[in-house]
Amino acid sequence: MTRLSLPRTAAAAAVLGLLVLPLSACDVPFVGGAPEPVASIPSLTGNSTQITLDRGFVAALGTLGLTPGTTGKGRLAKGKLVFPITGGNLTVFEPGQVSPYVVGQVQHVGSGLSLAAGGTTVRLSNVNVDPGVSRVYGDVAVNGDTVAQSAHLFTLDGRTLAPLATAEKTATLEGTRVTISPDAAALLNETFKTDAVAGGLLVGIAKITVKTT
Repeated sequence: MTRLSLPRTAAAAAVLGLLVLPLSACDVPFVGGAPEPVASIPSLTGNSTQITLDRGFVAALGTLGLTPGTTGKGRLAKGKLVFPITGGNLTVFEPGQVSPYVVGQVQHVGSGLSLAAGGTTVRLSNVNVDPGVSRVYGDVAVNGDTVAQSAHLFTLDGRTLAPLATAEKTATLEGTRVTISPDAAALLNETFKTDAVAGGLLVGIAKITVKTT
């Protein structure tokens, strides 16, 4: 387990946000025949989702007493959370052609994050990004006991998403804002006995890089 000492509950939110992922799309009406996708990957087999923590959020963590960490193959370093992609599928259209213009599933099995304070540890695992509905889902456990499965952890705002960038063997989507969902905020506040976490709290910017071969 990789651990990084940071202050109290907003950290919970922060690390939650780390999970997260890039992709949410804007609602844009489409008229005409079915468009051709810019990219279509029926089976994701590798690479990662990265969340760069917002500076304002990181500053807020300094006033709280919660310790975030990662589990499995997740990494937390230099203000970035990185989780390996283990499966799913992805189809990307030209923005404005169809809504949502990014659809699919991006799965991260075998890695996750933990949030600890005052003898209580929250673990998030089996994170699944669903860009079509602009949400990130995952399982939640408190002190080893599962309290929620496929819970709505984060909401994605793709209005700042950059166009798909491609290299020889990879494709990258970067720029989606990751915020804490109202459900996750309520869970964190109840678990850590605070009211410091609000739904919609910005935790960072997501970047997802996938293999194209």
